[in-house]
Amino acid sequence: MSFLPEYVALSIVASAALLLMRLTTWRPSIPKHWHLEASRLPLPSMLSRLAFPNAATRGELQEIVDLAGCHETAARLAVLIHKDGAGAWPPRTNYVYSTWPEALRAYADIYLEMAPLLPAENPSLDDDANTERITGFRARHTELLDSLVNLEAVSRLLQAAEAGRWDVFPRDVYNAFYCCIAWHRHAYRWGTIPCVRVAQLEQSLPLPTQLTLPWKYLQAHFGLFSESGNITSNLMLNFSPSGTYQLKINTGLSPRLQSSEEEFARVLRDVEVLGLPVYTSIIRATIAHARGDLPACLAHVRRVSSALRVALGAYYDRMHDAKIARDAWLSHVQGFFAWGMGVEDERTRRWVTFDGLSGNQVMLFQALDAWLGLDPYLSDEVMGMNVPRLQREFCEAVRRAGFRGRLGDEGVEGEIKTEIGGIVKKLRLFRSAHRTRAKDYLMIPAPERLPMTAGKSLLKADMEASMEFLDGFMLARLRQTL
Repeated sequence: MSFLPEYVALSIVASAALLLMRLTTWRPSIPKHWHLEASRLPLPSMLSRLAFPNAATRGELQEIVDLAGCHETAARLAVLIHKDGAGAWPPRTNYVYSTWPEALRAYADIYLEMAPLLPAENPSLDDDANTERITGFRARHTELLDSLVNLEAVSRLLQAAEAGRWDVFPRDVYNAFYCCIAWHRHAYRWGTIPCVRVAQLEQSLPLPTQLTLPWKYLQAHFGLFSESGNITSNLMLNFSPSGTYQLKINTGLSPRLQSSEEEFARVLRDVEVLGLPVYTSIIRATIAHARGDLPACLAHVRRVSSALRVALGAYYDRMHDAKIARDAWLSHVQGFFAWGMGVEDERTRRWVTFDGLSGNQVMLFQALDAWLGLDPYLSDEVMGMNVPRLQREFCEAVRRAGFRGRLGDEGVEGEIKTEIGGIVKKLRLFRSAHRTRAKDYLMIPAPERLPMTAGKSLLKADMEASMEFLDGFMLARLRQTL
């Protein structure tokens, strides 16, 4: 049997491919590891049939889906949008409680009753009075959960979602329910807002089964194991599709306190809203570089820079006293998102303490650090506690595909390198500004509590020593941003 015909055919195909690359900007774009990963991801043809409900971002979302067959970064992001995002980004939610499965509505009803009982305009400095207030709040919370929640029916719904029955438990309702359970858990954990010393000193706390059973399903779905909520559960999912802020901390208090709370929540959400073009441009730049189309890569890197400037503007425009009152944030906002308790690991018998929400959990900054080749700020263990699995996988794909370290200094490569250097400068400026503003907010006196941040739990004995400790982390990250 002769191999000549096959040899001739292959030679013709190879010649055609070489001619195509010579006459056009086309280059092979799929990295080697993509073939190994493709079987574990939904087919692009499946993703292309998605109907994105958010008209404002439909173009960006559809572009990501269209690129899913071209590169792993796009496929990972498309899967994240489809699954955790319910077809949108930031993720889509449904807070029309009348459309929730009946068994879940009790949690919304209990929120409406308990929310006004949680906050106080002026915190007490009396430990005994605070203990009584916290105990009373938890007792009433437990009473309502016991009397109104049909845990067996809730469990059946969660099992249906676990089995992929999204017709029974729609993804947008699932997202809103995740936020609702996270609110209940944080409210029960603190028992009063502002947080007070006696609650901070608790090492562990048995929560009602109505809050622990759903949490196990929800955290397993999102690929997390922290007892605490996170940026996604408590903030990113706490908005309706129209942008209405939903589950509140300071219900019934002064407009200044309520506004400060909402403006802070919007900072974190808007960073992701405005981060979508950053992700798209990173993916486009990555594909163009893999194809050897350097002019196109340069154009997309410039779009990353422009989109990042707009996204960071969401922070600069809101994180100041005129929008988020300095004397309100530490007492009436930040504390709710902390956790500072732990459990014993059943396998290792090691005590594991869980922190609460941190800006370091925001996907935009993780994706940028990954693309720029900067070391991750959070350890693998902390990432697994607090950052949803599909977000981690997208950022890991971005890191694998990063090309900054392979750029030369001359020609178009040099221009790309210069543009990326400008992006790093924007990120450094942001981290420097955040360091300064964080000090302004954290140094406000809060005599009702011990020094604590949401992301680091209890700190040093006084705020001055604590600020020095925290500043060390922020300064180290600033120095790493090169």
